[in-house]
Amino acid sequence: MSVQNIMRNLIVETPSQPGNLAKVAKAIGDQGGNIGDIKTLKIGTLSTVRDISCTCEDLAQLDEIVKAINKLKYISVRAVSDDVMKAHEGGKIHMTSKIDVRSVGDLRRIYTPGVASVCQEIHRSPEKAHYFTSIGNTVAIVTDGTAILGLGNIGSVAGMPVMEGKAVLFDQFAGISGVPILLNTSDPDEVVETIGHIAQGFGGILLEDIGSPHCFEIEERLKKDLTIPVMHDDQHGTAVVTLAAALSACRYTGINLKQAVVGQIGLGAAGLAISRMLLEYGVKEVCGSDLQESSLVRLRSFGGTVMNSIEELMEHCDIIIATTGVSGLIKPELVRKGQIILALSNPFPEITPEDALEAGAAYAADGRLVNNVLGFPGIFRGALNASAQSITYPMLLAAAKAIVDATHNGDLVPHPLDPNVHAAVAKAVERVALKEMNEKVTI
Repeated sequence: MSVQNIMRNLIVETPSQPGNLAKVAKAIGDQGGNIGDIKTLKIGTLSTVRDISCTCEDLAQLDEIVKAINKLKYISVRAVSDDVMKAHEGGKIHMTSKIDVRSVGDLRRIYTPGVASVCQEIHRSPEKAHYFTSIGNTVAIVTDGTAILGLGNIGSVAGMPVMEGKAVLFDQFAGISGVPILLNTSDPDEVVETIGHIAQGFGGILLEDIGSPHCFEIEERLKKDLTIPVMHDDQHGTAVVTLAAALSACRYTGINLKQAVVGQIGLGAAGLAISRMLLEYGVKEVCGSDLQESSLVRLRSFGGTVMNSIEELMEHCDIIIATTGVSGLIKPELVRKGQIILALSNPFPEITPEDALEAGAAYAADGRLVNNVLGFPGIFRGALNASAQSITYPMLLAAAKAIVDATHNGDLVPHPLDPNVHAAVAKAVERVALKEMNEKVTI
């Protein structure tokens, strides 16, 4: 769960003496900013210039951070740059060919007249399109723009940078071509019809940033209608990585997840998917609370238990997972000794890990590392490799277990840039998909 914030790069000059960078870091932290990357741009005899990435809540907080740094003796902010906007200039993706055309012979092979024989072969055997074209390695990234990050219903065009980002991650971590599809309707009938008309050009469909509750109907109908993998990442991608995080936390605390009582605070798209994933894994009881009656009905339909309040849920459950987007929602006095607390709203969790641990939690973490990128590239890579017609819960559970197995001791989940994680997830998903397909053939 993400919440709106801004990122800027501060170009800071300090004296070339030990301890000055620490003063800058303290000034940023004292004003509530979070430091990201730090790059040294120049080391001189008298001064050092660094590029410090800083995330803050708004421009007013950024201004206070700059003022605090400039008050330090012999230290100054030389410039503030917006590297995020620069990175998105001109877009982040570009379609390129895999074949060079340098002669008339090349042209005749990849276009007319040579291509006609390939078209005829596909006409005779349509399944060969996955071999002779890019269809089998291409995923449509579809949004209606109704739930873009933590920004809400800002429209699909405004959400295009997110879709491009998803395409970059597909390419880098799984070698998949992701194609953004922006819809100007959120009507379930129109969305399903539109995707149905274009689906034959793709090997899979990734639904992205589609709001609740219509996201449930859209995904369910598409899974029923199409014979290619369909997954709503805000639901199942989040649920896979959250299950992995819960398993890691249980490993460190000695709790048996299947025998635990898990409480889910917030039953939006992510919260309901997490609840269902936990039940599919075999957790004996999953409790949930939410203000929307329709969400409570869905939880009951999955086999979950409805709690009337957060207080009741906190008292009853061994493990707490929160995805509400409401900072500070969980009060320290509600934490029960020995609980696991995963407050996943990012960057402002329902309770900070520090406060949860001080209140008696056995393990606590926020959502900074629980990133969907650990799941969706490998999940689709595995499904496409197996030519699976759908993404099933056994495949998703295998993905979560692969993430846990790739987690280094002491970490909650692996680093999202570790290519080995994505390869492991892909292999696990492919293995289960092929097993399921063989079992169907046997039956």
